[in-house]
Amino acid sequence: MLVKAIAERLGCSVQPIYSYCKNMEGLRSDVAECASRFVQEYIASRIDKNDLFRSTGRAYVQLAKEEPHILKMFLFRERKNITSLEELYQSETNPQMAQAISEGLGVSMEQAKDMHLNMLIYTIGIGTLFSVTSPGIPADEIYEQQERAYRIFLKDALEEEKDEPKDIGDV
Repeated sequence: MLVKAIAERLGCSVQPIYSYCKNMEGLRSDVAECASRFVQEYIASRIDKNDLFRSTGRAYVQLAKEEPHILKMFLFRERKNITSLEELYQSETNPQMAQAISEGLGVSMEQAKDMHLNMLIYTIGIGTLFSVTSPGIPADEIYEQQERAYRIFLKDALEEEKDEPKDIGDV
């Protein structure tokens, strides 16, 4: 039934859909993969190289505003074989982002990864709320909230950085 509705919407028979996708699970998987690629390209095209951290968060919120259905497909797709936040972070992020955050903010790689993960969780959560509210929370209010979270995560990272014991070789 769903394939027939999709075919009608596309203005074709079900045959091209079934020739491209083996079954409904294949169709779902292909649509989820397309949504994932779209999100990655969308975010990458809106990142400010001079402010990677903040601009990434803003890009997710903008995506929630402009393409809420694609964002939902991306967020709610099944992620198989993920058993920890570390595995999720490794599978969902660009490894160069933590390096850029570390260098740009003067924190360790571990702190940069923690900050990035925290900000992603926070931004995706608030972006999800933004995408499902009607008539909608003003974007400026969301950006202000993101900025507040950013400052808290940065302050925490910098405080942890100060409190970490030094190796004997560092003295």
